[in-house]
Amino acid sequence: MMPLFDFGREVCSHLAAVEEREWLVTNGIGGFASGTIGGLLTRRYHGLLVAALKPPLGRTLLVTKLDELVTTDGQVYPLHTNRWSGNVVEPRGFLYLERFHLEGTTPVWSYRLAESLLEKRVWMQPGANTTYVRYDYRQGQRPLVLACKAMVNYRDYHFSTHAGDWQMQINPIAHGVQIIAFDGATPFYLLSDRAEAVAQHDWYRNFWLSVEAYRGLDATEDHLYAGLFQANLHPGQSLTIIASTEPNPNRDGQSAYAERQACEQQLIGAAAGIKTKSSPTEAAPASAEPDLSGLVRHLILAADQFIVRRAMPDDPDGRSVIAGYPWFGDWGRDTMISLTGLTVTTGRPQVARSILRTFARFVDRGMLPNRFPDAGEAPEYNTVDATLWYFEAIRAYHAATNDDALLGELWPVLQEIIDWHQRGTRYRIQVDPADGLLYAGEPGVQLTWMDAKVGDWVVTPRIGKPVEVNALWYNALRFMADTARCLGHPAERYQAAAQQAETGFARFWNKTLNYCYDVLDGPQGHEAGLRPNQLLAVSLPYSPLNPSQQRAVVDVCARHLWTSHGLRSLDPREPAYIGHYGGGPLERDGAYHQGTVWGWLIGPFVSAHLRVYGDPALSRIYLTPFLRSLFSTNVGNLSEIFDGDPPFQGRGCPAQAWSVAEALRAWQEINCFKKA
Repeated sequence: MMPLFDFGREVCSHLAAVEEREWLVTNGIGGFASGTIGGLLTRRYHGLLVAALKPPLGRTLLVTKLDELVTTDGQVYPLHTNRWSGNVVEPRGFLYLERFHLEGTTPVWSYRLAESLLEKRVWMQPGANTTYVRYDYRQGQRPLVLACKAMVNYRDYHFSTHAGDWQMQINPIAHGVQIIAFDGATPFYLLSDRAEAVAQHDWYRNFWLSVEAYRGLDATEDHLYAGLFQANLHPGQSLTIIASTEPNPNRDGQSAYAERQACEQQLIGAAAGIKTKSSPTEAAPASAEPDLSGLVRHLILAADQFIVRRAMPDDPDGRSVIAGYPWFGDWGRDTMISLTGLTVTTGRPQVARSILRTFARFVDRGMLPNRFPDAGEAPEYNTVDATLWYFEAIRAYHAATNDDALLGELWPVLQEIIDWHQRGTRYRIQVDPADGLLYAGEPGVQLTWMDAKVGDWVVTPRIGKPVEVNALWYNALRFMADTARCLGHPAERYQAAAQQAETGFARFWNKTLNYCYDVLDGPQGHEAGLRPNQLLAVSLPYSPLNPSQQRAVVDVCARHLWTSHGLRSLDPREPAYIGHYGGGPLERDGAYHQGTVWGWLIGPFVSAHLRVYGDPALSRIYLTPFLRSLFSTNVGNLSEIFDGDPPFQGRGCPAQAWSVAEALRAWQEINCFKKA
């Protein structure tokens, strides 16, 4: 059967097409490998081994790439492609690329060299900072010589290297070389199952990184040629090269790949309950998209790429969620928004349970951390909504599992969170006793998911009572009342607080515009600009809006905010709207929540649409274009953001957890929908 993600020469022979599409493989502990399907480095984050030296963080670029040369029948074929400073592309190995496809999450390149066909696969060992590159000589009559130049580095994955006279220690060892970048650095290894390895030390300077240039950042970098691996291959033979922080990884490429494939089959098996096809009795409109079951099955594999181990002293198998690849760590908000789609929907409730228990350990003054810094510093708590999403994540988990034991274990933590919010915690986060709504914010701090900040400039401060924060607050209070009754505790306190919040929420309704204010009681009064945040007042299980208001919210968001790839963060009719995301940090962050489309918002929109219209076929039509974006940008994954203007080009982080999670959750909700 032809793979779902499969590109021939119609894509592979065109430089622009092969450098804009990326691939990603991960190891479940925060490490990853990524690149373009054409082999060009376009980001500082591209590499064959970006190791998590302090899992799931401490990510460090160790091995950048392999530059391959094939010699057969007297002809030399470069398989690699490099772009150098001055926009010089040399060599142009993508011209020999006949096909690129995915086997599960494993990228596969097929190079046509006259009569010969050579395949290349890249994957990572689960739970280890180890990357495999395997070459299979599939078709040909004559032997060939494959020579691979290994380019290495040793730097924080956010930075770039200008080598100067940096001397690394390259030590020949059995089956390969050991690299020690400097005194105290973690040694790493380049090994092979059959190639002859020769240590080298030659800096290749001024690789040009086009995406970094587009982002207004340092766009040149140097990498060290540290080892030459060379082998003769006859038709039917294979060669494996391994990059690892382990001195003795498995060098058998066949068995290592079988392990990778077995893991992915387990994921598909665990998700057997997800409905990947539409209900056969559902009356679909004539314009409905074709069967999307393959895309949904692939999303199950993509979902696993974001789940990582975060070991705790008393729980070595603790779990967390990487917010996005290649540059995000584990963020509290992203984890809680993503948890249902990544774990519960995919049949992995035990992972959800571990994540919920792990984050309970980090609750401080009634707040979940916003993020865990890459360098291992203390967690940061500058978020008002991550903690409230925690309640919704627990609710969804319990609805799927009826795990009263975990509910009882977390009950004291949840009580503590409510208490802190009612009496006040960091950043003036406190319930207003006058209306029962949650106030948050102070100058210079970004607390909601619209959190862009450049220097001291908070782009969307949203100080006051944000609409989605109070929808989440009301949802949390209603959940607490239900949980209290479930566990046999008094529920009156939470029921009363929920009733007051519901009454107070009526203040959000703007009768003139017929939708919700985005923020109440801010420094300049109420903020009336149309944003998608109000969708949460419709999409969450407990809605404080009446049916007429719910429909009005869905309709106005569909009319002005919905796009093929998610929802705009601001109405294009607003003077502050920015329809293109690009430029340097100031320009990008200035546009981040001022019109830029966010993929994850398709989830709340679909849930709200189903609640209002009860039409799963119509809701699926809204979701389908987003699923089809799996074929662009990061192949087999979903981007963080898109331009607000057509054609809605993918931008930002090319593989984002909550985009994948909400697509899966929305799909499952559509296919399990039953009218009341």
